[in-house]
Amino acid sequence: MPAIVTPNAPKVGTAIGAGIVIDGAVYRGSSGAAGDITHTRVSAAGDLPCSCGNRGCLETVASGAALVRLLRAEGYDVTSTPDVIRLVRDADPTAMILTRAAGRHLGEVLCAVVNFFNPGAIYLGGALSTLEPFVSAFRSQVYEGAHPLMTRDLDISPAALGADAILVGISRQINDRLTRQVRV
Repeated sequence: MPAIVTPNAPKVGTAIGAGIVIDGAVYRGSSGAAGDITHTRVSAAGDLPCSCGNRGCLETVASGAALVRLLRAEGYDVTSTPDVIRLVRDADPTAMILTRAAGRHLGEVLCAVVNFFNPGAIYLGGALSTLEPFVSAFRSQVYEGAHPLMTRDLDISPAALGADAILVGISRQINDRLTRQVRV
C-alpha cells in the first residue's frame, strides 16, 4: 500500500515537498520530480506570486516562509520559521489562526492525493509538523475532504525520524545510487 511521506513543509517548513513510497521504494516519476506539491495551485493563494514565478501556489499560503510573511503583514517581528514556531508554542492567537489555516491548505491539496493513491499512511515531517494546530487542521481537512473509503484506515502521524528524516532519506538515496553504480 502506498505511503505519502511529507518531509519539512510534508516536508513542511520553508517550502513544501512530499515523497511517495510504494512497496518500500521511493516513486520518483518520469522526470524525478514526483511529490513536488509546493507549486500546486490553491484558491486560497489567489494571485500571490510564488518563488517559482507562478501565482497562487500552495507554498505561498502553507509553508513556513508563508507564515513568516503573513505574520510580518500583521506587524509581528518574525524572520524565520523558528520564530513562527515560538509564537505558536506561546499560544499567540494570530499565529495559531494562521498556522491552522496553513494546515488546512496543505490538507486540501493532500485530499486529492489521498483520493487518487489511497495511501495507507501520511507521515508529516519538518518544522511545522511539530505544531499541533497545524497537524490537527491538516488531519481534519484530509478526513473531511477525502472519500471515507480512502481515510478509513489512513494513518496520519509525525515522521518517526522527526527532523532527521530528510537526512536519512538523502543518505539512503546516495547509498542506493552508489550500490547501483558498483553493480554495473
